[in-house]
Amino acid sequence: MKTNETLQKDVQNALKWEPLLNAAEIGVIAIDGVITLTGTVSSFAKKAEAEEAAKNVAGVKAVVEKIEINFGDMFIKNDNEIANDILNAFKWNWEIPSDKVKVKVEGGWVTLDGDLNWNYQKTAAQKAVSNLKGVSGVSNNLTIKADTKDKVEKLEIEHAFARNWSLDDKDIQVGVSGNKVTLNGTVKSWYEKDEAGRIAYNAPGVWTVENELVVEL
Repeated sequence: MKTNETLQKDVQNALKWEPLLNAAEIGVIAIDGVITLTGTVSSFAKKAEAEEAAKNVAGVKAVVEKIEINFGDMFIKNDNEIANDILNAFKWNWEIPSDKVKVKVEGGWVTLDGDLNWNYQKTAAQKAVSNLKGVSGVSNNLTIKADTKDKVEKLEIEHAFARNWSLDDKDIQVGVSGNKVTLNGTVKSWYEKDEAGRIAYNAPGVWTVENELVVEL
C-alpha cells in the first residue's frame, strides 16, 4: 500500500496532467486511501475533472470533494440564460434526444429528468451540461428504458467483462433481475468500477445498473 505522502503526490501529478486544471488551485489531502480535494475552480467542468482524475489514481479508495466554484463577475448567468444554453447544446448534439430530456435550473444547479434508450445518451447529456458556463452542479436523474424487449443475459455480460483488457473480472459477480443488473465484488481501481458499470449498461435490455463494486487494494 502507498504511503499517504506518495498517494498525495500521485494525485497532485494526476491533476497537473489534466489540461483543464490549474493544480495550484486544488489542495490534496491523503489519509489511508481517502483523498480530500479542496480549493477553488472557475467551472463545474473543472470540478468534475478533478474528482475524476483523483478517482483514477491507483491506491485511491474514496474521494471527498470540497472544491468550490467561483465563476468571476464576467461569467455570471441567470437561470434562464443557462437553460437556453443547455437547450442549444442539446439541439446540436446528435447523441442527445432533446425531446426526451426535461431540464430544470435553479440557482445554477441543473436537474435532468426523462427516459432514454441508451446510457451513452445519458453520459452525453451530463457532459454537455457540465461544460457550460454558469453551471454550479448537475443532478442527472435520466433513466434508461430501452425499446428492446431482449432478455438481459448474465452470461453475455460476464463474457464482455472477460474480453475487456482493463478488468480483472474474477472478483466481479453479476446479478440479473428483470432489466436490472447488480454488480458485486471487488476491483483494484475506480476506473475498473466505472468501466464495469459502463459495460453492463451496454448490454441489450438493461435499464438499471446497481454498481456495488468495492475498490480494494
